[in-house]
Amino acid sequence: MNELNVGIFNIASAAVSLAVLLVGLVLWFFVNRASSRANEQVALLEELLDQQKRQNALLRRLCEANEPEVEKKATAASEEDDEEDDFVRLVAER
Repeated sequence: MNELNVGIFNIASAAVSLAVLLVGLVLWFFVNRASSRANEQVALLEELLDQQKRQNALLRRLCEANEPEVEKKATAASEEDDEEDDFVRLVAER
């Protein structure tokens, strides 16, 4: 009778070990799958960022090519005014 109890405990121990192994493998599968998808999304986002940078550069060149000379002079004058305003901002208030 004692040998029967030892055999049951061995079988139960093996069954629990097998169940834990299966649960671990299933969890590993889903974590690995989520990680792969996240890596794909990061790669796509980096590619999108690169394309947007190129589009912005092209748009800047296009705008500069179509900008009249008068606006450039006015912009330079407004930048000088902005520099004077920046100096006033540096003065500490009491």
